[in-house]
Amino acid sequence: MAKDPNPDPGWYYNTRTNEVEHLERARSVDLLGPYPDEATARRALEIARERTKAADAADRDWDED
Repeated sequence: MAKDPNPDPGWYYNTRTNEVEHLERARSVDLLGPYPDEATARRALEIARERTKAADAADRDWDED
C-alpha cells in the first residue's frame, strides 16, 4: 500500500485482491475507480460489465449506420 501524504478520498476496487481500498491503495494497475463511496466500489466489476455492454451496443449501432 502507498503512503500518500495527500491521499485521494475516492474508493477503489482492487482486481488482484478483490478488496475495496480507501486512502492507502495498491498499485494503480490493479485498481478500478475512483468511486464516490464504498458500496459503489464494491459493485466495480458489475459497473464495468454494464459499461462494456453499453459500449459494445454503441459500437454495433455505429457500425450499422
